[in-house]
Amino acid sequence: MTGGQHFQVNLRGIVDLFSQHLYTSPRVFARELVQNATDAIAARRALTAADPGADGAVTAGAGEIRIEPLPDGGVRVSDDGIGLTESEVHTFLASVGSTTKRDELGFARQDFLGQFGIGLLSCFMVSDLIEVVSRSAKGGPAVRWVGRADGTYHTEVDDAARAAIGTTVTLRPRPDSAHWLAPEQLSELVHHYAHLLPVPITLATEDGPVALTDPAPAWAIERSDPNHRRQQLLDYAEELFGVRPMDLLDLRVPEAGLTGVGFILPSPSTAGQRGGHRVYLKRMLLTEDADRLLPEWAFFVRCVVDTSLLRPTASREALYEDDLLSAVRQSLGEQIQQWLRELSVHHPARLAEFLRVHHLGVKALARHDDEMLRLVDAWLPYETSRGPMPLRDFRQGASTIVYTETVDEFRGLATIASAAGAAIVNGGYAYDTEILQRLPRLDPSLRVRRLDPSELAATLEPLPEPQLAALAGFLDTARHVLAELGCVPQVRQFHPINVPALYVVSQAAREQDLRQRNQADADDLWSSIFAGFGEPETDDRPELVFNWRHPLIRRIATEPPGPTLRHAVEALYGQALLAGHHPLRAVDGAALNRSFLGLLERAFASD
Repeated sequence: MTGGQHFQVNLRGIVDLFSQHLYTSPRVFARELVQNATDAIAARRALTAADPGADGAVTAGAGEIRIEPLPDGGVRVSDDGIGLTESEVHTFLASVGSTTKRDELGFARQDFLGQFGIGLLSCFMVSDLIEVVSRSAKGGPAVRWVGRADGTYHTEVDDAARAAIGTTVTLRPRPDSAHWLAPEQLSELVHHYAHLLPVPITLATEDGPVALTDPAPAWAIERSDPNHRRQQLLDYAEELFGVRPMDLLDLRVPEAGLTGVGFILPSPSTAGQRGGHRVYLKRMLLTEDADRLLPEWAFFVRCVVDTSLLRPTASREALYEDDLLSAVRQSLGEQIQQWLRELSVHHPARLAEFLRVHHLGVKALARHDDEMLRLVDAWLPYETSRGPMPLRDFRQGASTIVYTETVDEFRGLATIASAAGAAIVNGGYAYDTEILQRLPRLDPSLRVRRLDPSELAATLEPLPEPQLAALAGFLDTARHVLAELGCVPQVRQFHPINVPALYVVSQAAREQDLRQRNQADADDLWSSIFAGFGEPETDDRPELVFNWRHPLIRRIATEPPGPTLRHAVEALYGQALLAGHHPLRAVDGAALNRSFLGLLERAFASD
């Protein structure tokens, strides 16, 4: 076995790896430059705090980053941070992935943003040459390091290159990347990433230095008037997201060093739609599109937060999924739930507006999430035979909830159910049936089932036997006409009286009709299979229930058997189908057309 050998590192290949796989865009070079300078300033402050005599040049105002465009299209970034000694230059600027002596300088501590050295290499995405001039706070002469994208570098001691403690990084643009170093583009990038940093950053211009950092995060600015603060935050979100949120809530997770604000979207969003959260890491922008900061159900919230302890991914453009992020996600979810509870108690009008906008997404998640199910149960109005009301109110004192599976079925039966004293709820809108079926999770004693219309028909008041016997002729004609349509007649008296006839299809009748349709449409093989099941034990057919309280029914019932009565029965049958929004078969359409033309002909013949 031969002795250990060193890997040969192709720096150009590493830079290509950065640009094509690690970073989403070369623009991150601006963040890395500022990040390194900020860490150097933090390291100098930490060194001075630990040993005030170690850096006699430190003053209370130390800590500034200056950006200076150069006439040849390059850029110079200077800081008054801790600086580097000659040995540290070799350690940090020419050793890719090395952690040697990193703790000595302090860059492995959580007080800092990035990893000095590895971030600097990202500058090779826009420049073929990087020059670093640094003087260390620990003493010693200034040193110059020049690195090239081909993997070569050289250093030299140049005490005259920099008199003050700190570091200056100079980039010369590659021909295809000159636009990244243009003053307007560079200032925009630096402000984009670093505008919340507590370190002053200025851009040199002909008119003097221009500040690129803001005083403090908008959510951290205290205001004596809470409403004034609220309006300012809404203004901030409108500028940031392009839309004005409907509401906001403060967010805080101390164990992750997280503070910020959540904004409630003003328009519907899709359940499961994630991302769009703006996350700062120690006030440096990490990402504008964090997608796992909140629980999946909180799709209606967009966050802007700063954290000091959550870990970034290798590219420092997203959050690393670990136990701490999971705990943060749970904590933020609980805070959003608390916000919803407080709305329900103190601001019901705002909660109603929230549900009006986001009801579809909330219902979609209520199918799986018990917290959203409770919210829907308590606050979202449902259509019921008693009028619009939340499910919690509708089921008050009830052991069973009966629902219709379609909107048309509800609209056809709601008034009749209400008049009969039966309580039903409309489960025909998106996700409603699934939500209704999950209600026993909130109340295990509750039973939920679909309405069988035959049950409702059975509650309608029958006619006395003598009166029913007097209608034998009418019923015989009705049976003969309706038999051709697969239906049977009934006579009841019910409210409302403006409904002349009600078409009722029981669940058993639906299943029987489905079997018959499948057998009629099947090929020989499947037809024989269906036939093998045999005939049903009972003949369950739809019913056409005539309302004896309606004056027209009483008038028609006195009509002698003949074409006019047949057409009247067919017309009532068709009208009941249409009123109940039932599908029309070809035979139904023919009967409706036949009755219309027959009654029309009789009317003109009478004239």
